[in-house]
Amino acid sequence: MSRIGKLPVTLPEKVELSVSPSNLVTVKGPKGTLTQQVDVDIKVSVEDGKVVVARPTEQKRHKALHGLYRSLISNMIVGVSQGYKIDLELVGVGYKATAANNVLELSLGFSHGIFFKLPSELTVSALTEKGKNPVVTLECIDKQLIGQVSAKIRSLRKIEPYKGKGVRFKGEVVRRKAGKTASK
Repeated sequence: MSRIGKLPVTLPEKVELSVSPSNLVTVKGPKGTLTQQVDVDIKVSVEDGKVVVARPTEQKRHKALHGLYRSLISNMIVGVSQGYKIDLELVGVGYKATAANNVLELSLGFSHGIFFKLPSELTVSALTEKGKNPVVTLECIDKQLIGQVSAKIRSLRKIEPYKGKGVRFKGEVVRRKAGKTASK
């Protein structure tokens, strides 16, 4: 982790980072604002348009926190400047998805529809093209939040290894198992 922590993070144009005396890091950019509370031992500073994270000692705890906070700050900078996007694909006969008012309605082969209320920071869209699997697109500036929500949606119908049905990331390769063979 300390190798990651030593690398400085470059601040793109239109992105500004400020550190309060209580070690609260605030990143503002064209897509929004994110904040992160940093441990009191870790020092965050901006030098020549680069964010530098420093640790006080070589303790194992400080090394781990050093890399962690450097990665979190880097993710915040990417989030407010470019944003994050995740595509989920619904593979299965009759699987459908519709999105309205930050509520995602999924039909995943159960006897009932699933209504999934999304946080206000996320934007969702559902696309269904004829002859293709429905695709749910999530967009957000917070990498942790979008990852957590996409994992929760994925857990609603896990991919089964025999037919490959379920909710998966777009482009994800599923290892398939061979079914039983009939004997004569």
